[in-house]
Amino acid sequence: MIKIDYSRKIKQLPPYLFAEMDRLKQEGVKQGQRIISFGIGDPDLATPEPIIQALKKAADAPENHHYPSYEGLFLFRKEISQWFIKRYGVSLDPETEILSLLGSKEGIGHLPFAFIDKNDFVLVPDPGYTVYRSGTVFAGGTPYLMPLRKENGFLPDLKAIPERIKKRARLMFINYPNNPTAASAPRAFFEDVVKMAQRYHIIVAHDAAYNEMYFDNEKPFSFLEVKGARDVGIEFHSFSKTFNMTGWRVGFAAGNADILKGLGSIKNNLDSGVFQAVQYAAMEALRRYDELSAPIRKVYGSRRDLVAARMDELGWKYVKPKATFYFWVETPAGYDSRKMTMRLLQEAGIMVTPGNGFGENGEGFIRLAVTVNDDLINEAFDKIGSIRW
Repeated sequence: MIKIDYSRKIKQLPPYLFAEMDRLKQEGVKQGQRIISFGIGDPDLATPEPIIQALKKAADAPENHHYPSYEGLFLFRKEISQWFIKRYGVSLDPETEILSLLGSKEGIGHLPFAFIDKNDFVLVPDPGYTVYRSGTVFAGGTPYLMPLRKENGFLPDLKAIPERIKKRARLMFINYPNNPTAASAPRAFFEDVVKMAQRYHIIVAHDAAYNEMYFDNEKPFSFLEVKGARDVGIEFHSFSKTFNMTGWRVGFAAGNADILKGLGSIKNNLDSGVFQAVQYAAMEALRRYDELSAPIRKVYGSRRDLVAARMDELGWKYVKPKATFYFWVETPAGYDSRKMTMRLLQEAGIMVTPGNGFGENGEGFIRLAVTVNDDLINEAFDKIGSIRW
């Protein structure tokens, strides 16, 4: 038996947050607990039927059974470009400014490999989606954490980033509407990001996975709408939340052609393209965007209002989200995020996500994903209400 040792890069990483949450959930189930999970942002609603039917039809076609192209079918990229014009008023070249992905996570995780060398800094929001940091570490870069604090609307303070860091930073991740804080960003913030990126030659990667999960008709805009954004960055989009397609693994990146070329080079060497039948199904989703996405938003909007009302009964502190299906909730006095998470799990069978799992600046918060139905929401909060905090 040989000695098995992990690389230094692996050792730098904490346990993947959502895998750890699933482990805790399974332990509770084994012990006979009835678990109601607000933990992972995986929609409980079914993928709309027209998308499923489009997949079935395309799966029957023999031409879709071969290796797909790395960049994606031109027809798929053209459909994305037409949707982008309708949704954001931004014209993209489907040949060079759109790249299909096996879900946006794949592109986010691989992007640092294309541009980051040892000792390069990557600006990473904290708290934030854990892949920004792990992709940076795997590429040999150094994450520089940008705190997202309540007093600043959960936006990074760009002026607080030291000059020496800005000069050595090659890449910056931003994400609005935000996971986990559910914050939205004003256009002025994106304009400031573009100015900083132009001055210091920093590539910007905007994760727009939750752009279509909005409420009260307050539509988020694309980073690419901002003047100069396409000169410095790209934007990641996902079908996962918009159309309840988390398991389908399809998304895309759009924007600067040279940045996408670099990402595409990594993709060509490390993975494959999206199954063509899935691309045809995704085209159907985009063609019927208004018809299919609006009912999904309506369901999550109703759940948002219900959860807010139930938390108001408990006196919990939170900011009602304008987008995403998350609540970022302050922990009560005397509780850190893990202690509150464990008490909810052990005493009520309620699974939430501790804020510090998203980074050190997430301490003092928990995240709730409203991906359960109204009956389960009410059952959960009835149980929570019985706990003496």
